[in-house]
Amino acid sequence: MSNLHKVFAEQGQSPWLDNIRRSWISGGELEDWVRRGVRGLTSNPSIFQKAIQGSADYDDEFREAISAGLDVEASYWKLVVSDIEAALAILRPVYDESDGLDGYVSVEVDPGLARDSIATEAEARLLHERIDEPNVYIKIPATAEGLDPIRIMISEGRSVNVTLIFSLDRYAEVMEAYIAGLEAAEGDLSRISSVASFFISRLDVEVDRRLSEIGSPEALELRGRAAVASGQLAYAAYLETFSGPRWEALLQRGARPQRPLWASTSTKDPSYPDTLYVDTLIGPGTVNTLPDQTLEAFEDHGTVARTVDADIEGARSIMARLAFLGVDIDDVTQTLESEGVAAFEKSFVELIGALDEKAKGLT
Repeated sequence: MSNLHKVFAEQGQSPWLDNIRRSWISGGELEDWVRRGVRGLTSNPSIFQKAIQGSADYDDEFREAISAGLDVEASYWKLVVSDIEAALAILRPVYDESDGLDGYVSVEVDPGLARDSIATEAEARLLHERIDEPNVYIKIPATAEGLDPIRIMISEGRSVNVTLIFSLDRYAEVMEAYIAGLEAAEGDLSRISSVASFFISRLDVEVDRRLSEIGSPEALELRGRAAVASGQLAYAAYLETFSGPRWEALLQRGARPQRPLWASTSTKDPSYPDTLYVDTLIGPGTVNTLPDQTLEAFEDHGTVARTVDADIEGARSIMARLAFLGVDIDDVTQTLESEGVAAFEKSFVELIGALDEKAKGLT
């Protein structure tokens, strides 16, 4: 049994693929990933920028869309929706076999709307209705302005992937938005699903930078430890939140917990093990979405064992030691949120600009 199959069968964690390419869909690679144990797929504006600008796979459909009178941005969404719908069809058997636990494909709203609650809500609803498949996740950024759209989408029975979570405080607000949305929803809740995408490796990048600036032996000893500790504390918060009388009342109506999804799990520092953010965050009721290179690494030499809650007190100690050294985690996570939103928006704007230039060449 492969590690991807084992981590689900033995530990209850769902491995997902954090990438999409049209050639993978047409050439059978995505189906092969599913056979190997991948149980879902995530995308984002940066992934689509690389896919669309990095190949000629989309040129014919883009030319047809422009020739049909669509503007550049509408043509972009046509390309994206085509890929998402094809991926949804490939993952649909996983969705059916798992009774809606897995088999999801995520597509993100325009990242330029991340600070606009009303526009995010409207676009999320429009995108969900346009695709209209039970295994689609609409991705909404976990900015302060994204919390109301998350709650409202859930209350309307629409499944959501909440993305760009960096802080434990914001994660608590995301879980509250999900639960409040379920409480406002009508009838059976069993077909409403959500994951909360907690970003991992980027936390180490920023914390490590600050620790290196401090430069003391105590600071340098903590490099590469903040992200895993934060994820492990997020899992403890998940277990606490999805228990007790309030949650039990929703369970009676068929509600599903909002699973934590570990995102940004490829290592950015080449001195760290390439499966660092996989091996250390394995546990039941979780998802880990991995770039294809990290999936291959985990298949080859990853370790399948329950680790996410093996040492919660140790995780708390690491965060306390960081604070003692002067690393302001609140400032770190706010910086990362701002950078994450800006990076996705930059990818979107650059891709639209590139497509606009390509469209001019067609006329």
